[in-house]
Order: sequence, then C-alpha cells, then structure tokens
Amino acid sequence: MTPAQTLTPPSPEQIQSDIARAFAEDIGSGDATAQLLPAGARAHAALTCREAAVIAGIPWFDACFRQLDPSVRIDWQVKDGDRVEPGSIICRLEGDARAMVSAERSALNFLQLLSGTATITAAHVAAVADTQTRVLDTRKTLPGLRLAQKYAVRCGGGYNHRIGLYDAILVKENHIIAAGGIQPAVEAARRLHPSLLLEVEVESIDELEQALAIGVDRIMLDNFTLANMREAVRITAGRVPLEVSGDVDLTTIGEIAHTGVDFVSIGSLTKHVRAVNLSLRLQLD
Repeated sequence: MTPAQTLTPPSPEQIQSDIARAFAEDIGSGDATAQLLPAGARAHAALTCREAAVIAGIPWFDACFRQLDPSVRIDWQVKDGDRVEPGSIICRLEGDARAMVSAERSALNFLQLLSGTATITAAHVAAVADTQTRVLDTRKTLPGLRLAQKYAVRCGGGYNHRIGLYDAILVKENHIIAAGGIQPAVEAARRLHPSLLLEVEVESIDELEQALAIGVDRIMLDNFTLANMREAVRITAGRVPLEVSGDVDLTTIGEIAHTGVDFVSIGSLTKHVRAVNLSLRLQLD
C-alpha cells in the first residue's frame, strides 16, 4: 500500500511512454492545423481552472510541451495535490506557437483526467476525515494509465491498493472454489509467494473466522451489511486489518467508516472519471 503522502510521480520513462501514446493518436504524422501559424512565431498562454479542484498531472502536462519545445517556459502557481478555486490561473506558458497548439490537447487531457481523479478522491477522504478509515483505489483503471491514475489518487489524499496482479495476492471467491476452500487457497498462496501481502475476500462471518484462524495479512468484507461489518470489527479486535469493497460512494462511505473498518476500496475513483474543466488561452507575441 502506497501512502497518500508519497507524491513522487512515476518515472520519467513511464511518463514519456504515456505521452508517446497520446501524441501518436493525436498528432500522428503531423499537426496540419498548426501550420496555419507563422513558422518561428512565439506565443504565451494562461491555464485557468474553471471549477474547484485538486490538481494532479503536472509532470505529464510539462512533458507534453517540452517534448515539442524543450525551451518552453512553464511557470506554475500550484503543485500537485493543491486545491484551487474556480477561476484560478494555475500556470503560464511561453514558447514556440506551433509546438504549444500541437501539445495543448494531450497536455490538457492528462491534467484534466488526473485532476478529476484527485478531486473525487479528496471528496471521499473528506467524508471519512473523522475516522481512522483510509480510502483505497483498485485495479479498475483506464488501460495503460494505471500508474498515472494511482498517482492522482495519492494527490487526492487516498492510498494505493496493489498496483497489479504481481505485487500482492487477493484470494477471491473463484480462487477459493478452485482451491477447495479458504485454508488450502491461503496455504498455496503462502507457499508460492511468501513475501507478498496476502488478502482474502470473505462473504460471511463464518468465512471471516476461517480467515482469522489460518492467518492472513488483510481481510476484505464483501457485501457485508453495516451490522455485520460492526460484528466483524468486534470479532477481529484489531488482529488483522479489515477492508470493505463494493457499493461504496459518497452517500455510504461515512456510515461504512464509522463501523471501524480500516480500509474502504473504491473502483469509481479511477473508473468513473469526470474531467476537471480547464481552459488554456494562447496569444501570439
């Protein structure tokens, strides 16, 4: 689990890979419209956020412009993780006019998308601020942008669940059925990957007690009622962290957190994304 305070973005190589895909689909063989601007013309621009938001994605935004104009000047008034109010000018740019119009859409796409994830994450974090419950993301991310979106979750104050299928084990219903039960599934997981975090999904108090008896690192409560969540917290008594997943939104997360569970994982943080409204206005020098 990656803490919210760790706002280190993915590697420059990963960011460049993301941008290469974005430019391939947007610029392709060349920006035909940019040729309407005079060659060598300079321009300046202001980036305005038109709504309240939490900013995330600055490294991608910067890299888009610098890919096409290494000498572009970008002056930020904010940093990733900052909250901004409607109408805020969050950065100013100065550089080659053709490069700026060619990079604009991809740069805004990254910043709008990731700021949207950070903003909705921050809303969920605020909803449980009076509890000890931590907000987690899931693997329900846009294909190819998982590391970017998980970074945005951290910018919003959330925490990362496992990055993929390789860095932690989550034993779910189908794994349990195939293995012949919780105990054989857990024993096989420990034997094959003893160093990985091992979490088991349970669907009843009886399965919870089985998971506690065999010894796991975390237990996910699947489709538990609020009453059963409270009972699970009582039975577990802090021996193993408890996570709740499924049907969690801003209308339910508060009640869930007040049952005393340690984590709430929410797929919609990265799956149901509404881009933040940003506007970049350019003027030729």
